[in-house]
Amino acid sequence: MKPHFAICLSLALLFSGRAAAESSSAAMISDFRLKHGEGRVTMDATLVRIALQQAKAMAAKDTLDHDVLGAFSSRIAPAKAGRAAENIAYGYDSFEKTLDQWIASSGHLKNLLLPKASRVGVASATSATTHRTYWAMEIAGEYEPPPRAAGKRSPPATRGKTVVQSCRARILGICF
Repeated sequence: MKPHFAICLSLALLFSGRAAAESSSAAMISDFRLKHGEGRVTMDATLVRIALQQAKAMAAKDTLDHDVLGAFSSRIAPAKAGRAAENIAYGYDSFEKTLDQWIASSGHLKNLLLPKASRVGVASATSATTHRTYWAMEIAGEYEPPPRAAGKRSPPATRGKTVVQSCRARILGICF
């Protein structure tokens, strides 16, 4: 096998493994939520980035602290969610064990079952000094609908009439 091919293959396996781990954590959270009457969550890149920043900061300072990077409300703001929560932990090398720890804790459980949550981000980082694994999970929902296109007017009031809109194509929620 040629060296550059081996490197490319290794990188592909590394990144596909990371993506699989991320989607696996979303699936585990979703399965748990469904068993308790809440909806599924999907992995969200913004929430993963926020979780990774939190996990790395905790690992770098070797401290379990929600405020290690500042207030949660300012850190979660880029997600543009109506409601959000965060779970953090350290000590377990696998997400499955970390999730079990959160399920056993009433405060963390409440966050896992956040009503109307639809997106999640999970990340971990390891302390260089103690080799502890730090975890962060951001869960969010009630996202605002995208703003209307400039110049587009709201449909007129129908006063009890049913309006049926036929579309030849729908792109990003816009009917053509």
